[in-house]
Amino acid sequence: MDPDTRRWLESLAQDSRHRPEALAELHRMMLRAAHTELERRRGRHRFVGPELEDLAHQAAHDAMVAVLAKLDEFRGESRFTTWAYKFVIFEVSTKLGRHFWRRPGLALEDSDWDRLPDRFGISPDDHAAQMELISALRRAVIGKLTDHQRRVFVALVVDGVPLDALICKLGSSRNAVYKTMFDARRKLRAELVANGYLKSTAPTGGLDSDEGVGLP
Repeated sequence: MDPDTRRWLESLAQDSRHRPEALAELHRMMLRAAHTELERRRGRHRFVGPELEDLAHQAAHDAMVAVLAKLDEFRGESRFTTWAYKFVIFEVSTKLGRHFWRRPGLALEDSDWDRLPDRFGISPDDHAAQMELISALRRAVIGKLTDHQRRVFVALVVDGVPLDALICKLGSSRNAVYKTMFDARRKLRAELVANGYLKSTAPTGGLDSDEGVGLP
């Protein structure tokens, strides 16, 4: 266990005379981490000013409570600060997700398939020619994907729902959503290739990469 981690654990112990100072230092650290994480995700949320500050304080506070509640479970397999930062990241993700679904006019069912060419990086000159491909893609989404795959695909690709918000809505995890999108893209690409809409070696934008389907 590194010296800094040992210092944190000793200072945060219930019987430590340094606990008040350690708690204050921990809160400052968590708040800085919350601000850093919100700044990193700036393009995925609209919070600014007092609202952003309030969100950072909420995340820092809840992360700190979680860290203290699980302090006895920490085994020193990583630095204490690295372990604690994970709680901040979780709280920021959860709170951004919850706020997204409270905003009016945003729902999984409000699909707009006409935006798909832009999301796949299709230029305006190719737009008309590609509409048939988009129609075929929509039929494949409806006919070939499971209900869960369809919901995730439509939310991320068609509706542009932020990943954190979808994870919160589904009660899922980042890895589970990645796996769902991987399986969905593989099915859709195979269907489009089989029906002659795509060549097996043709680039397909969002059907080939996470970047094109709204995943960070």
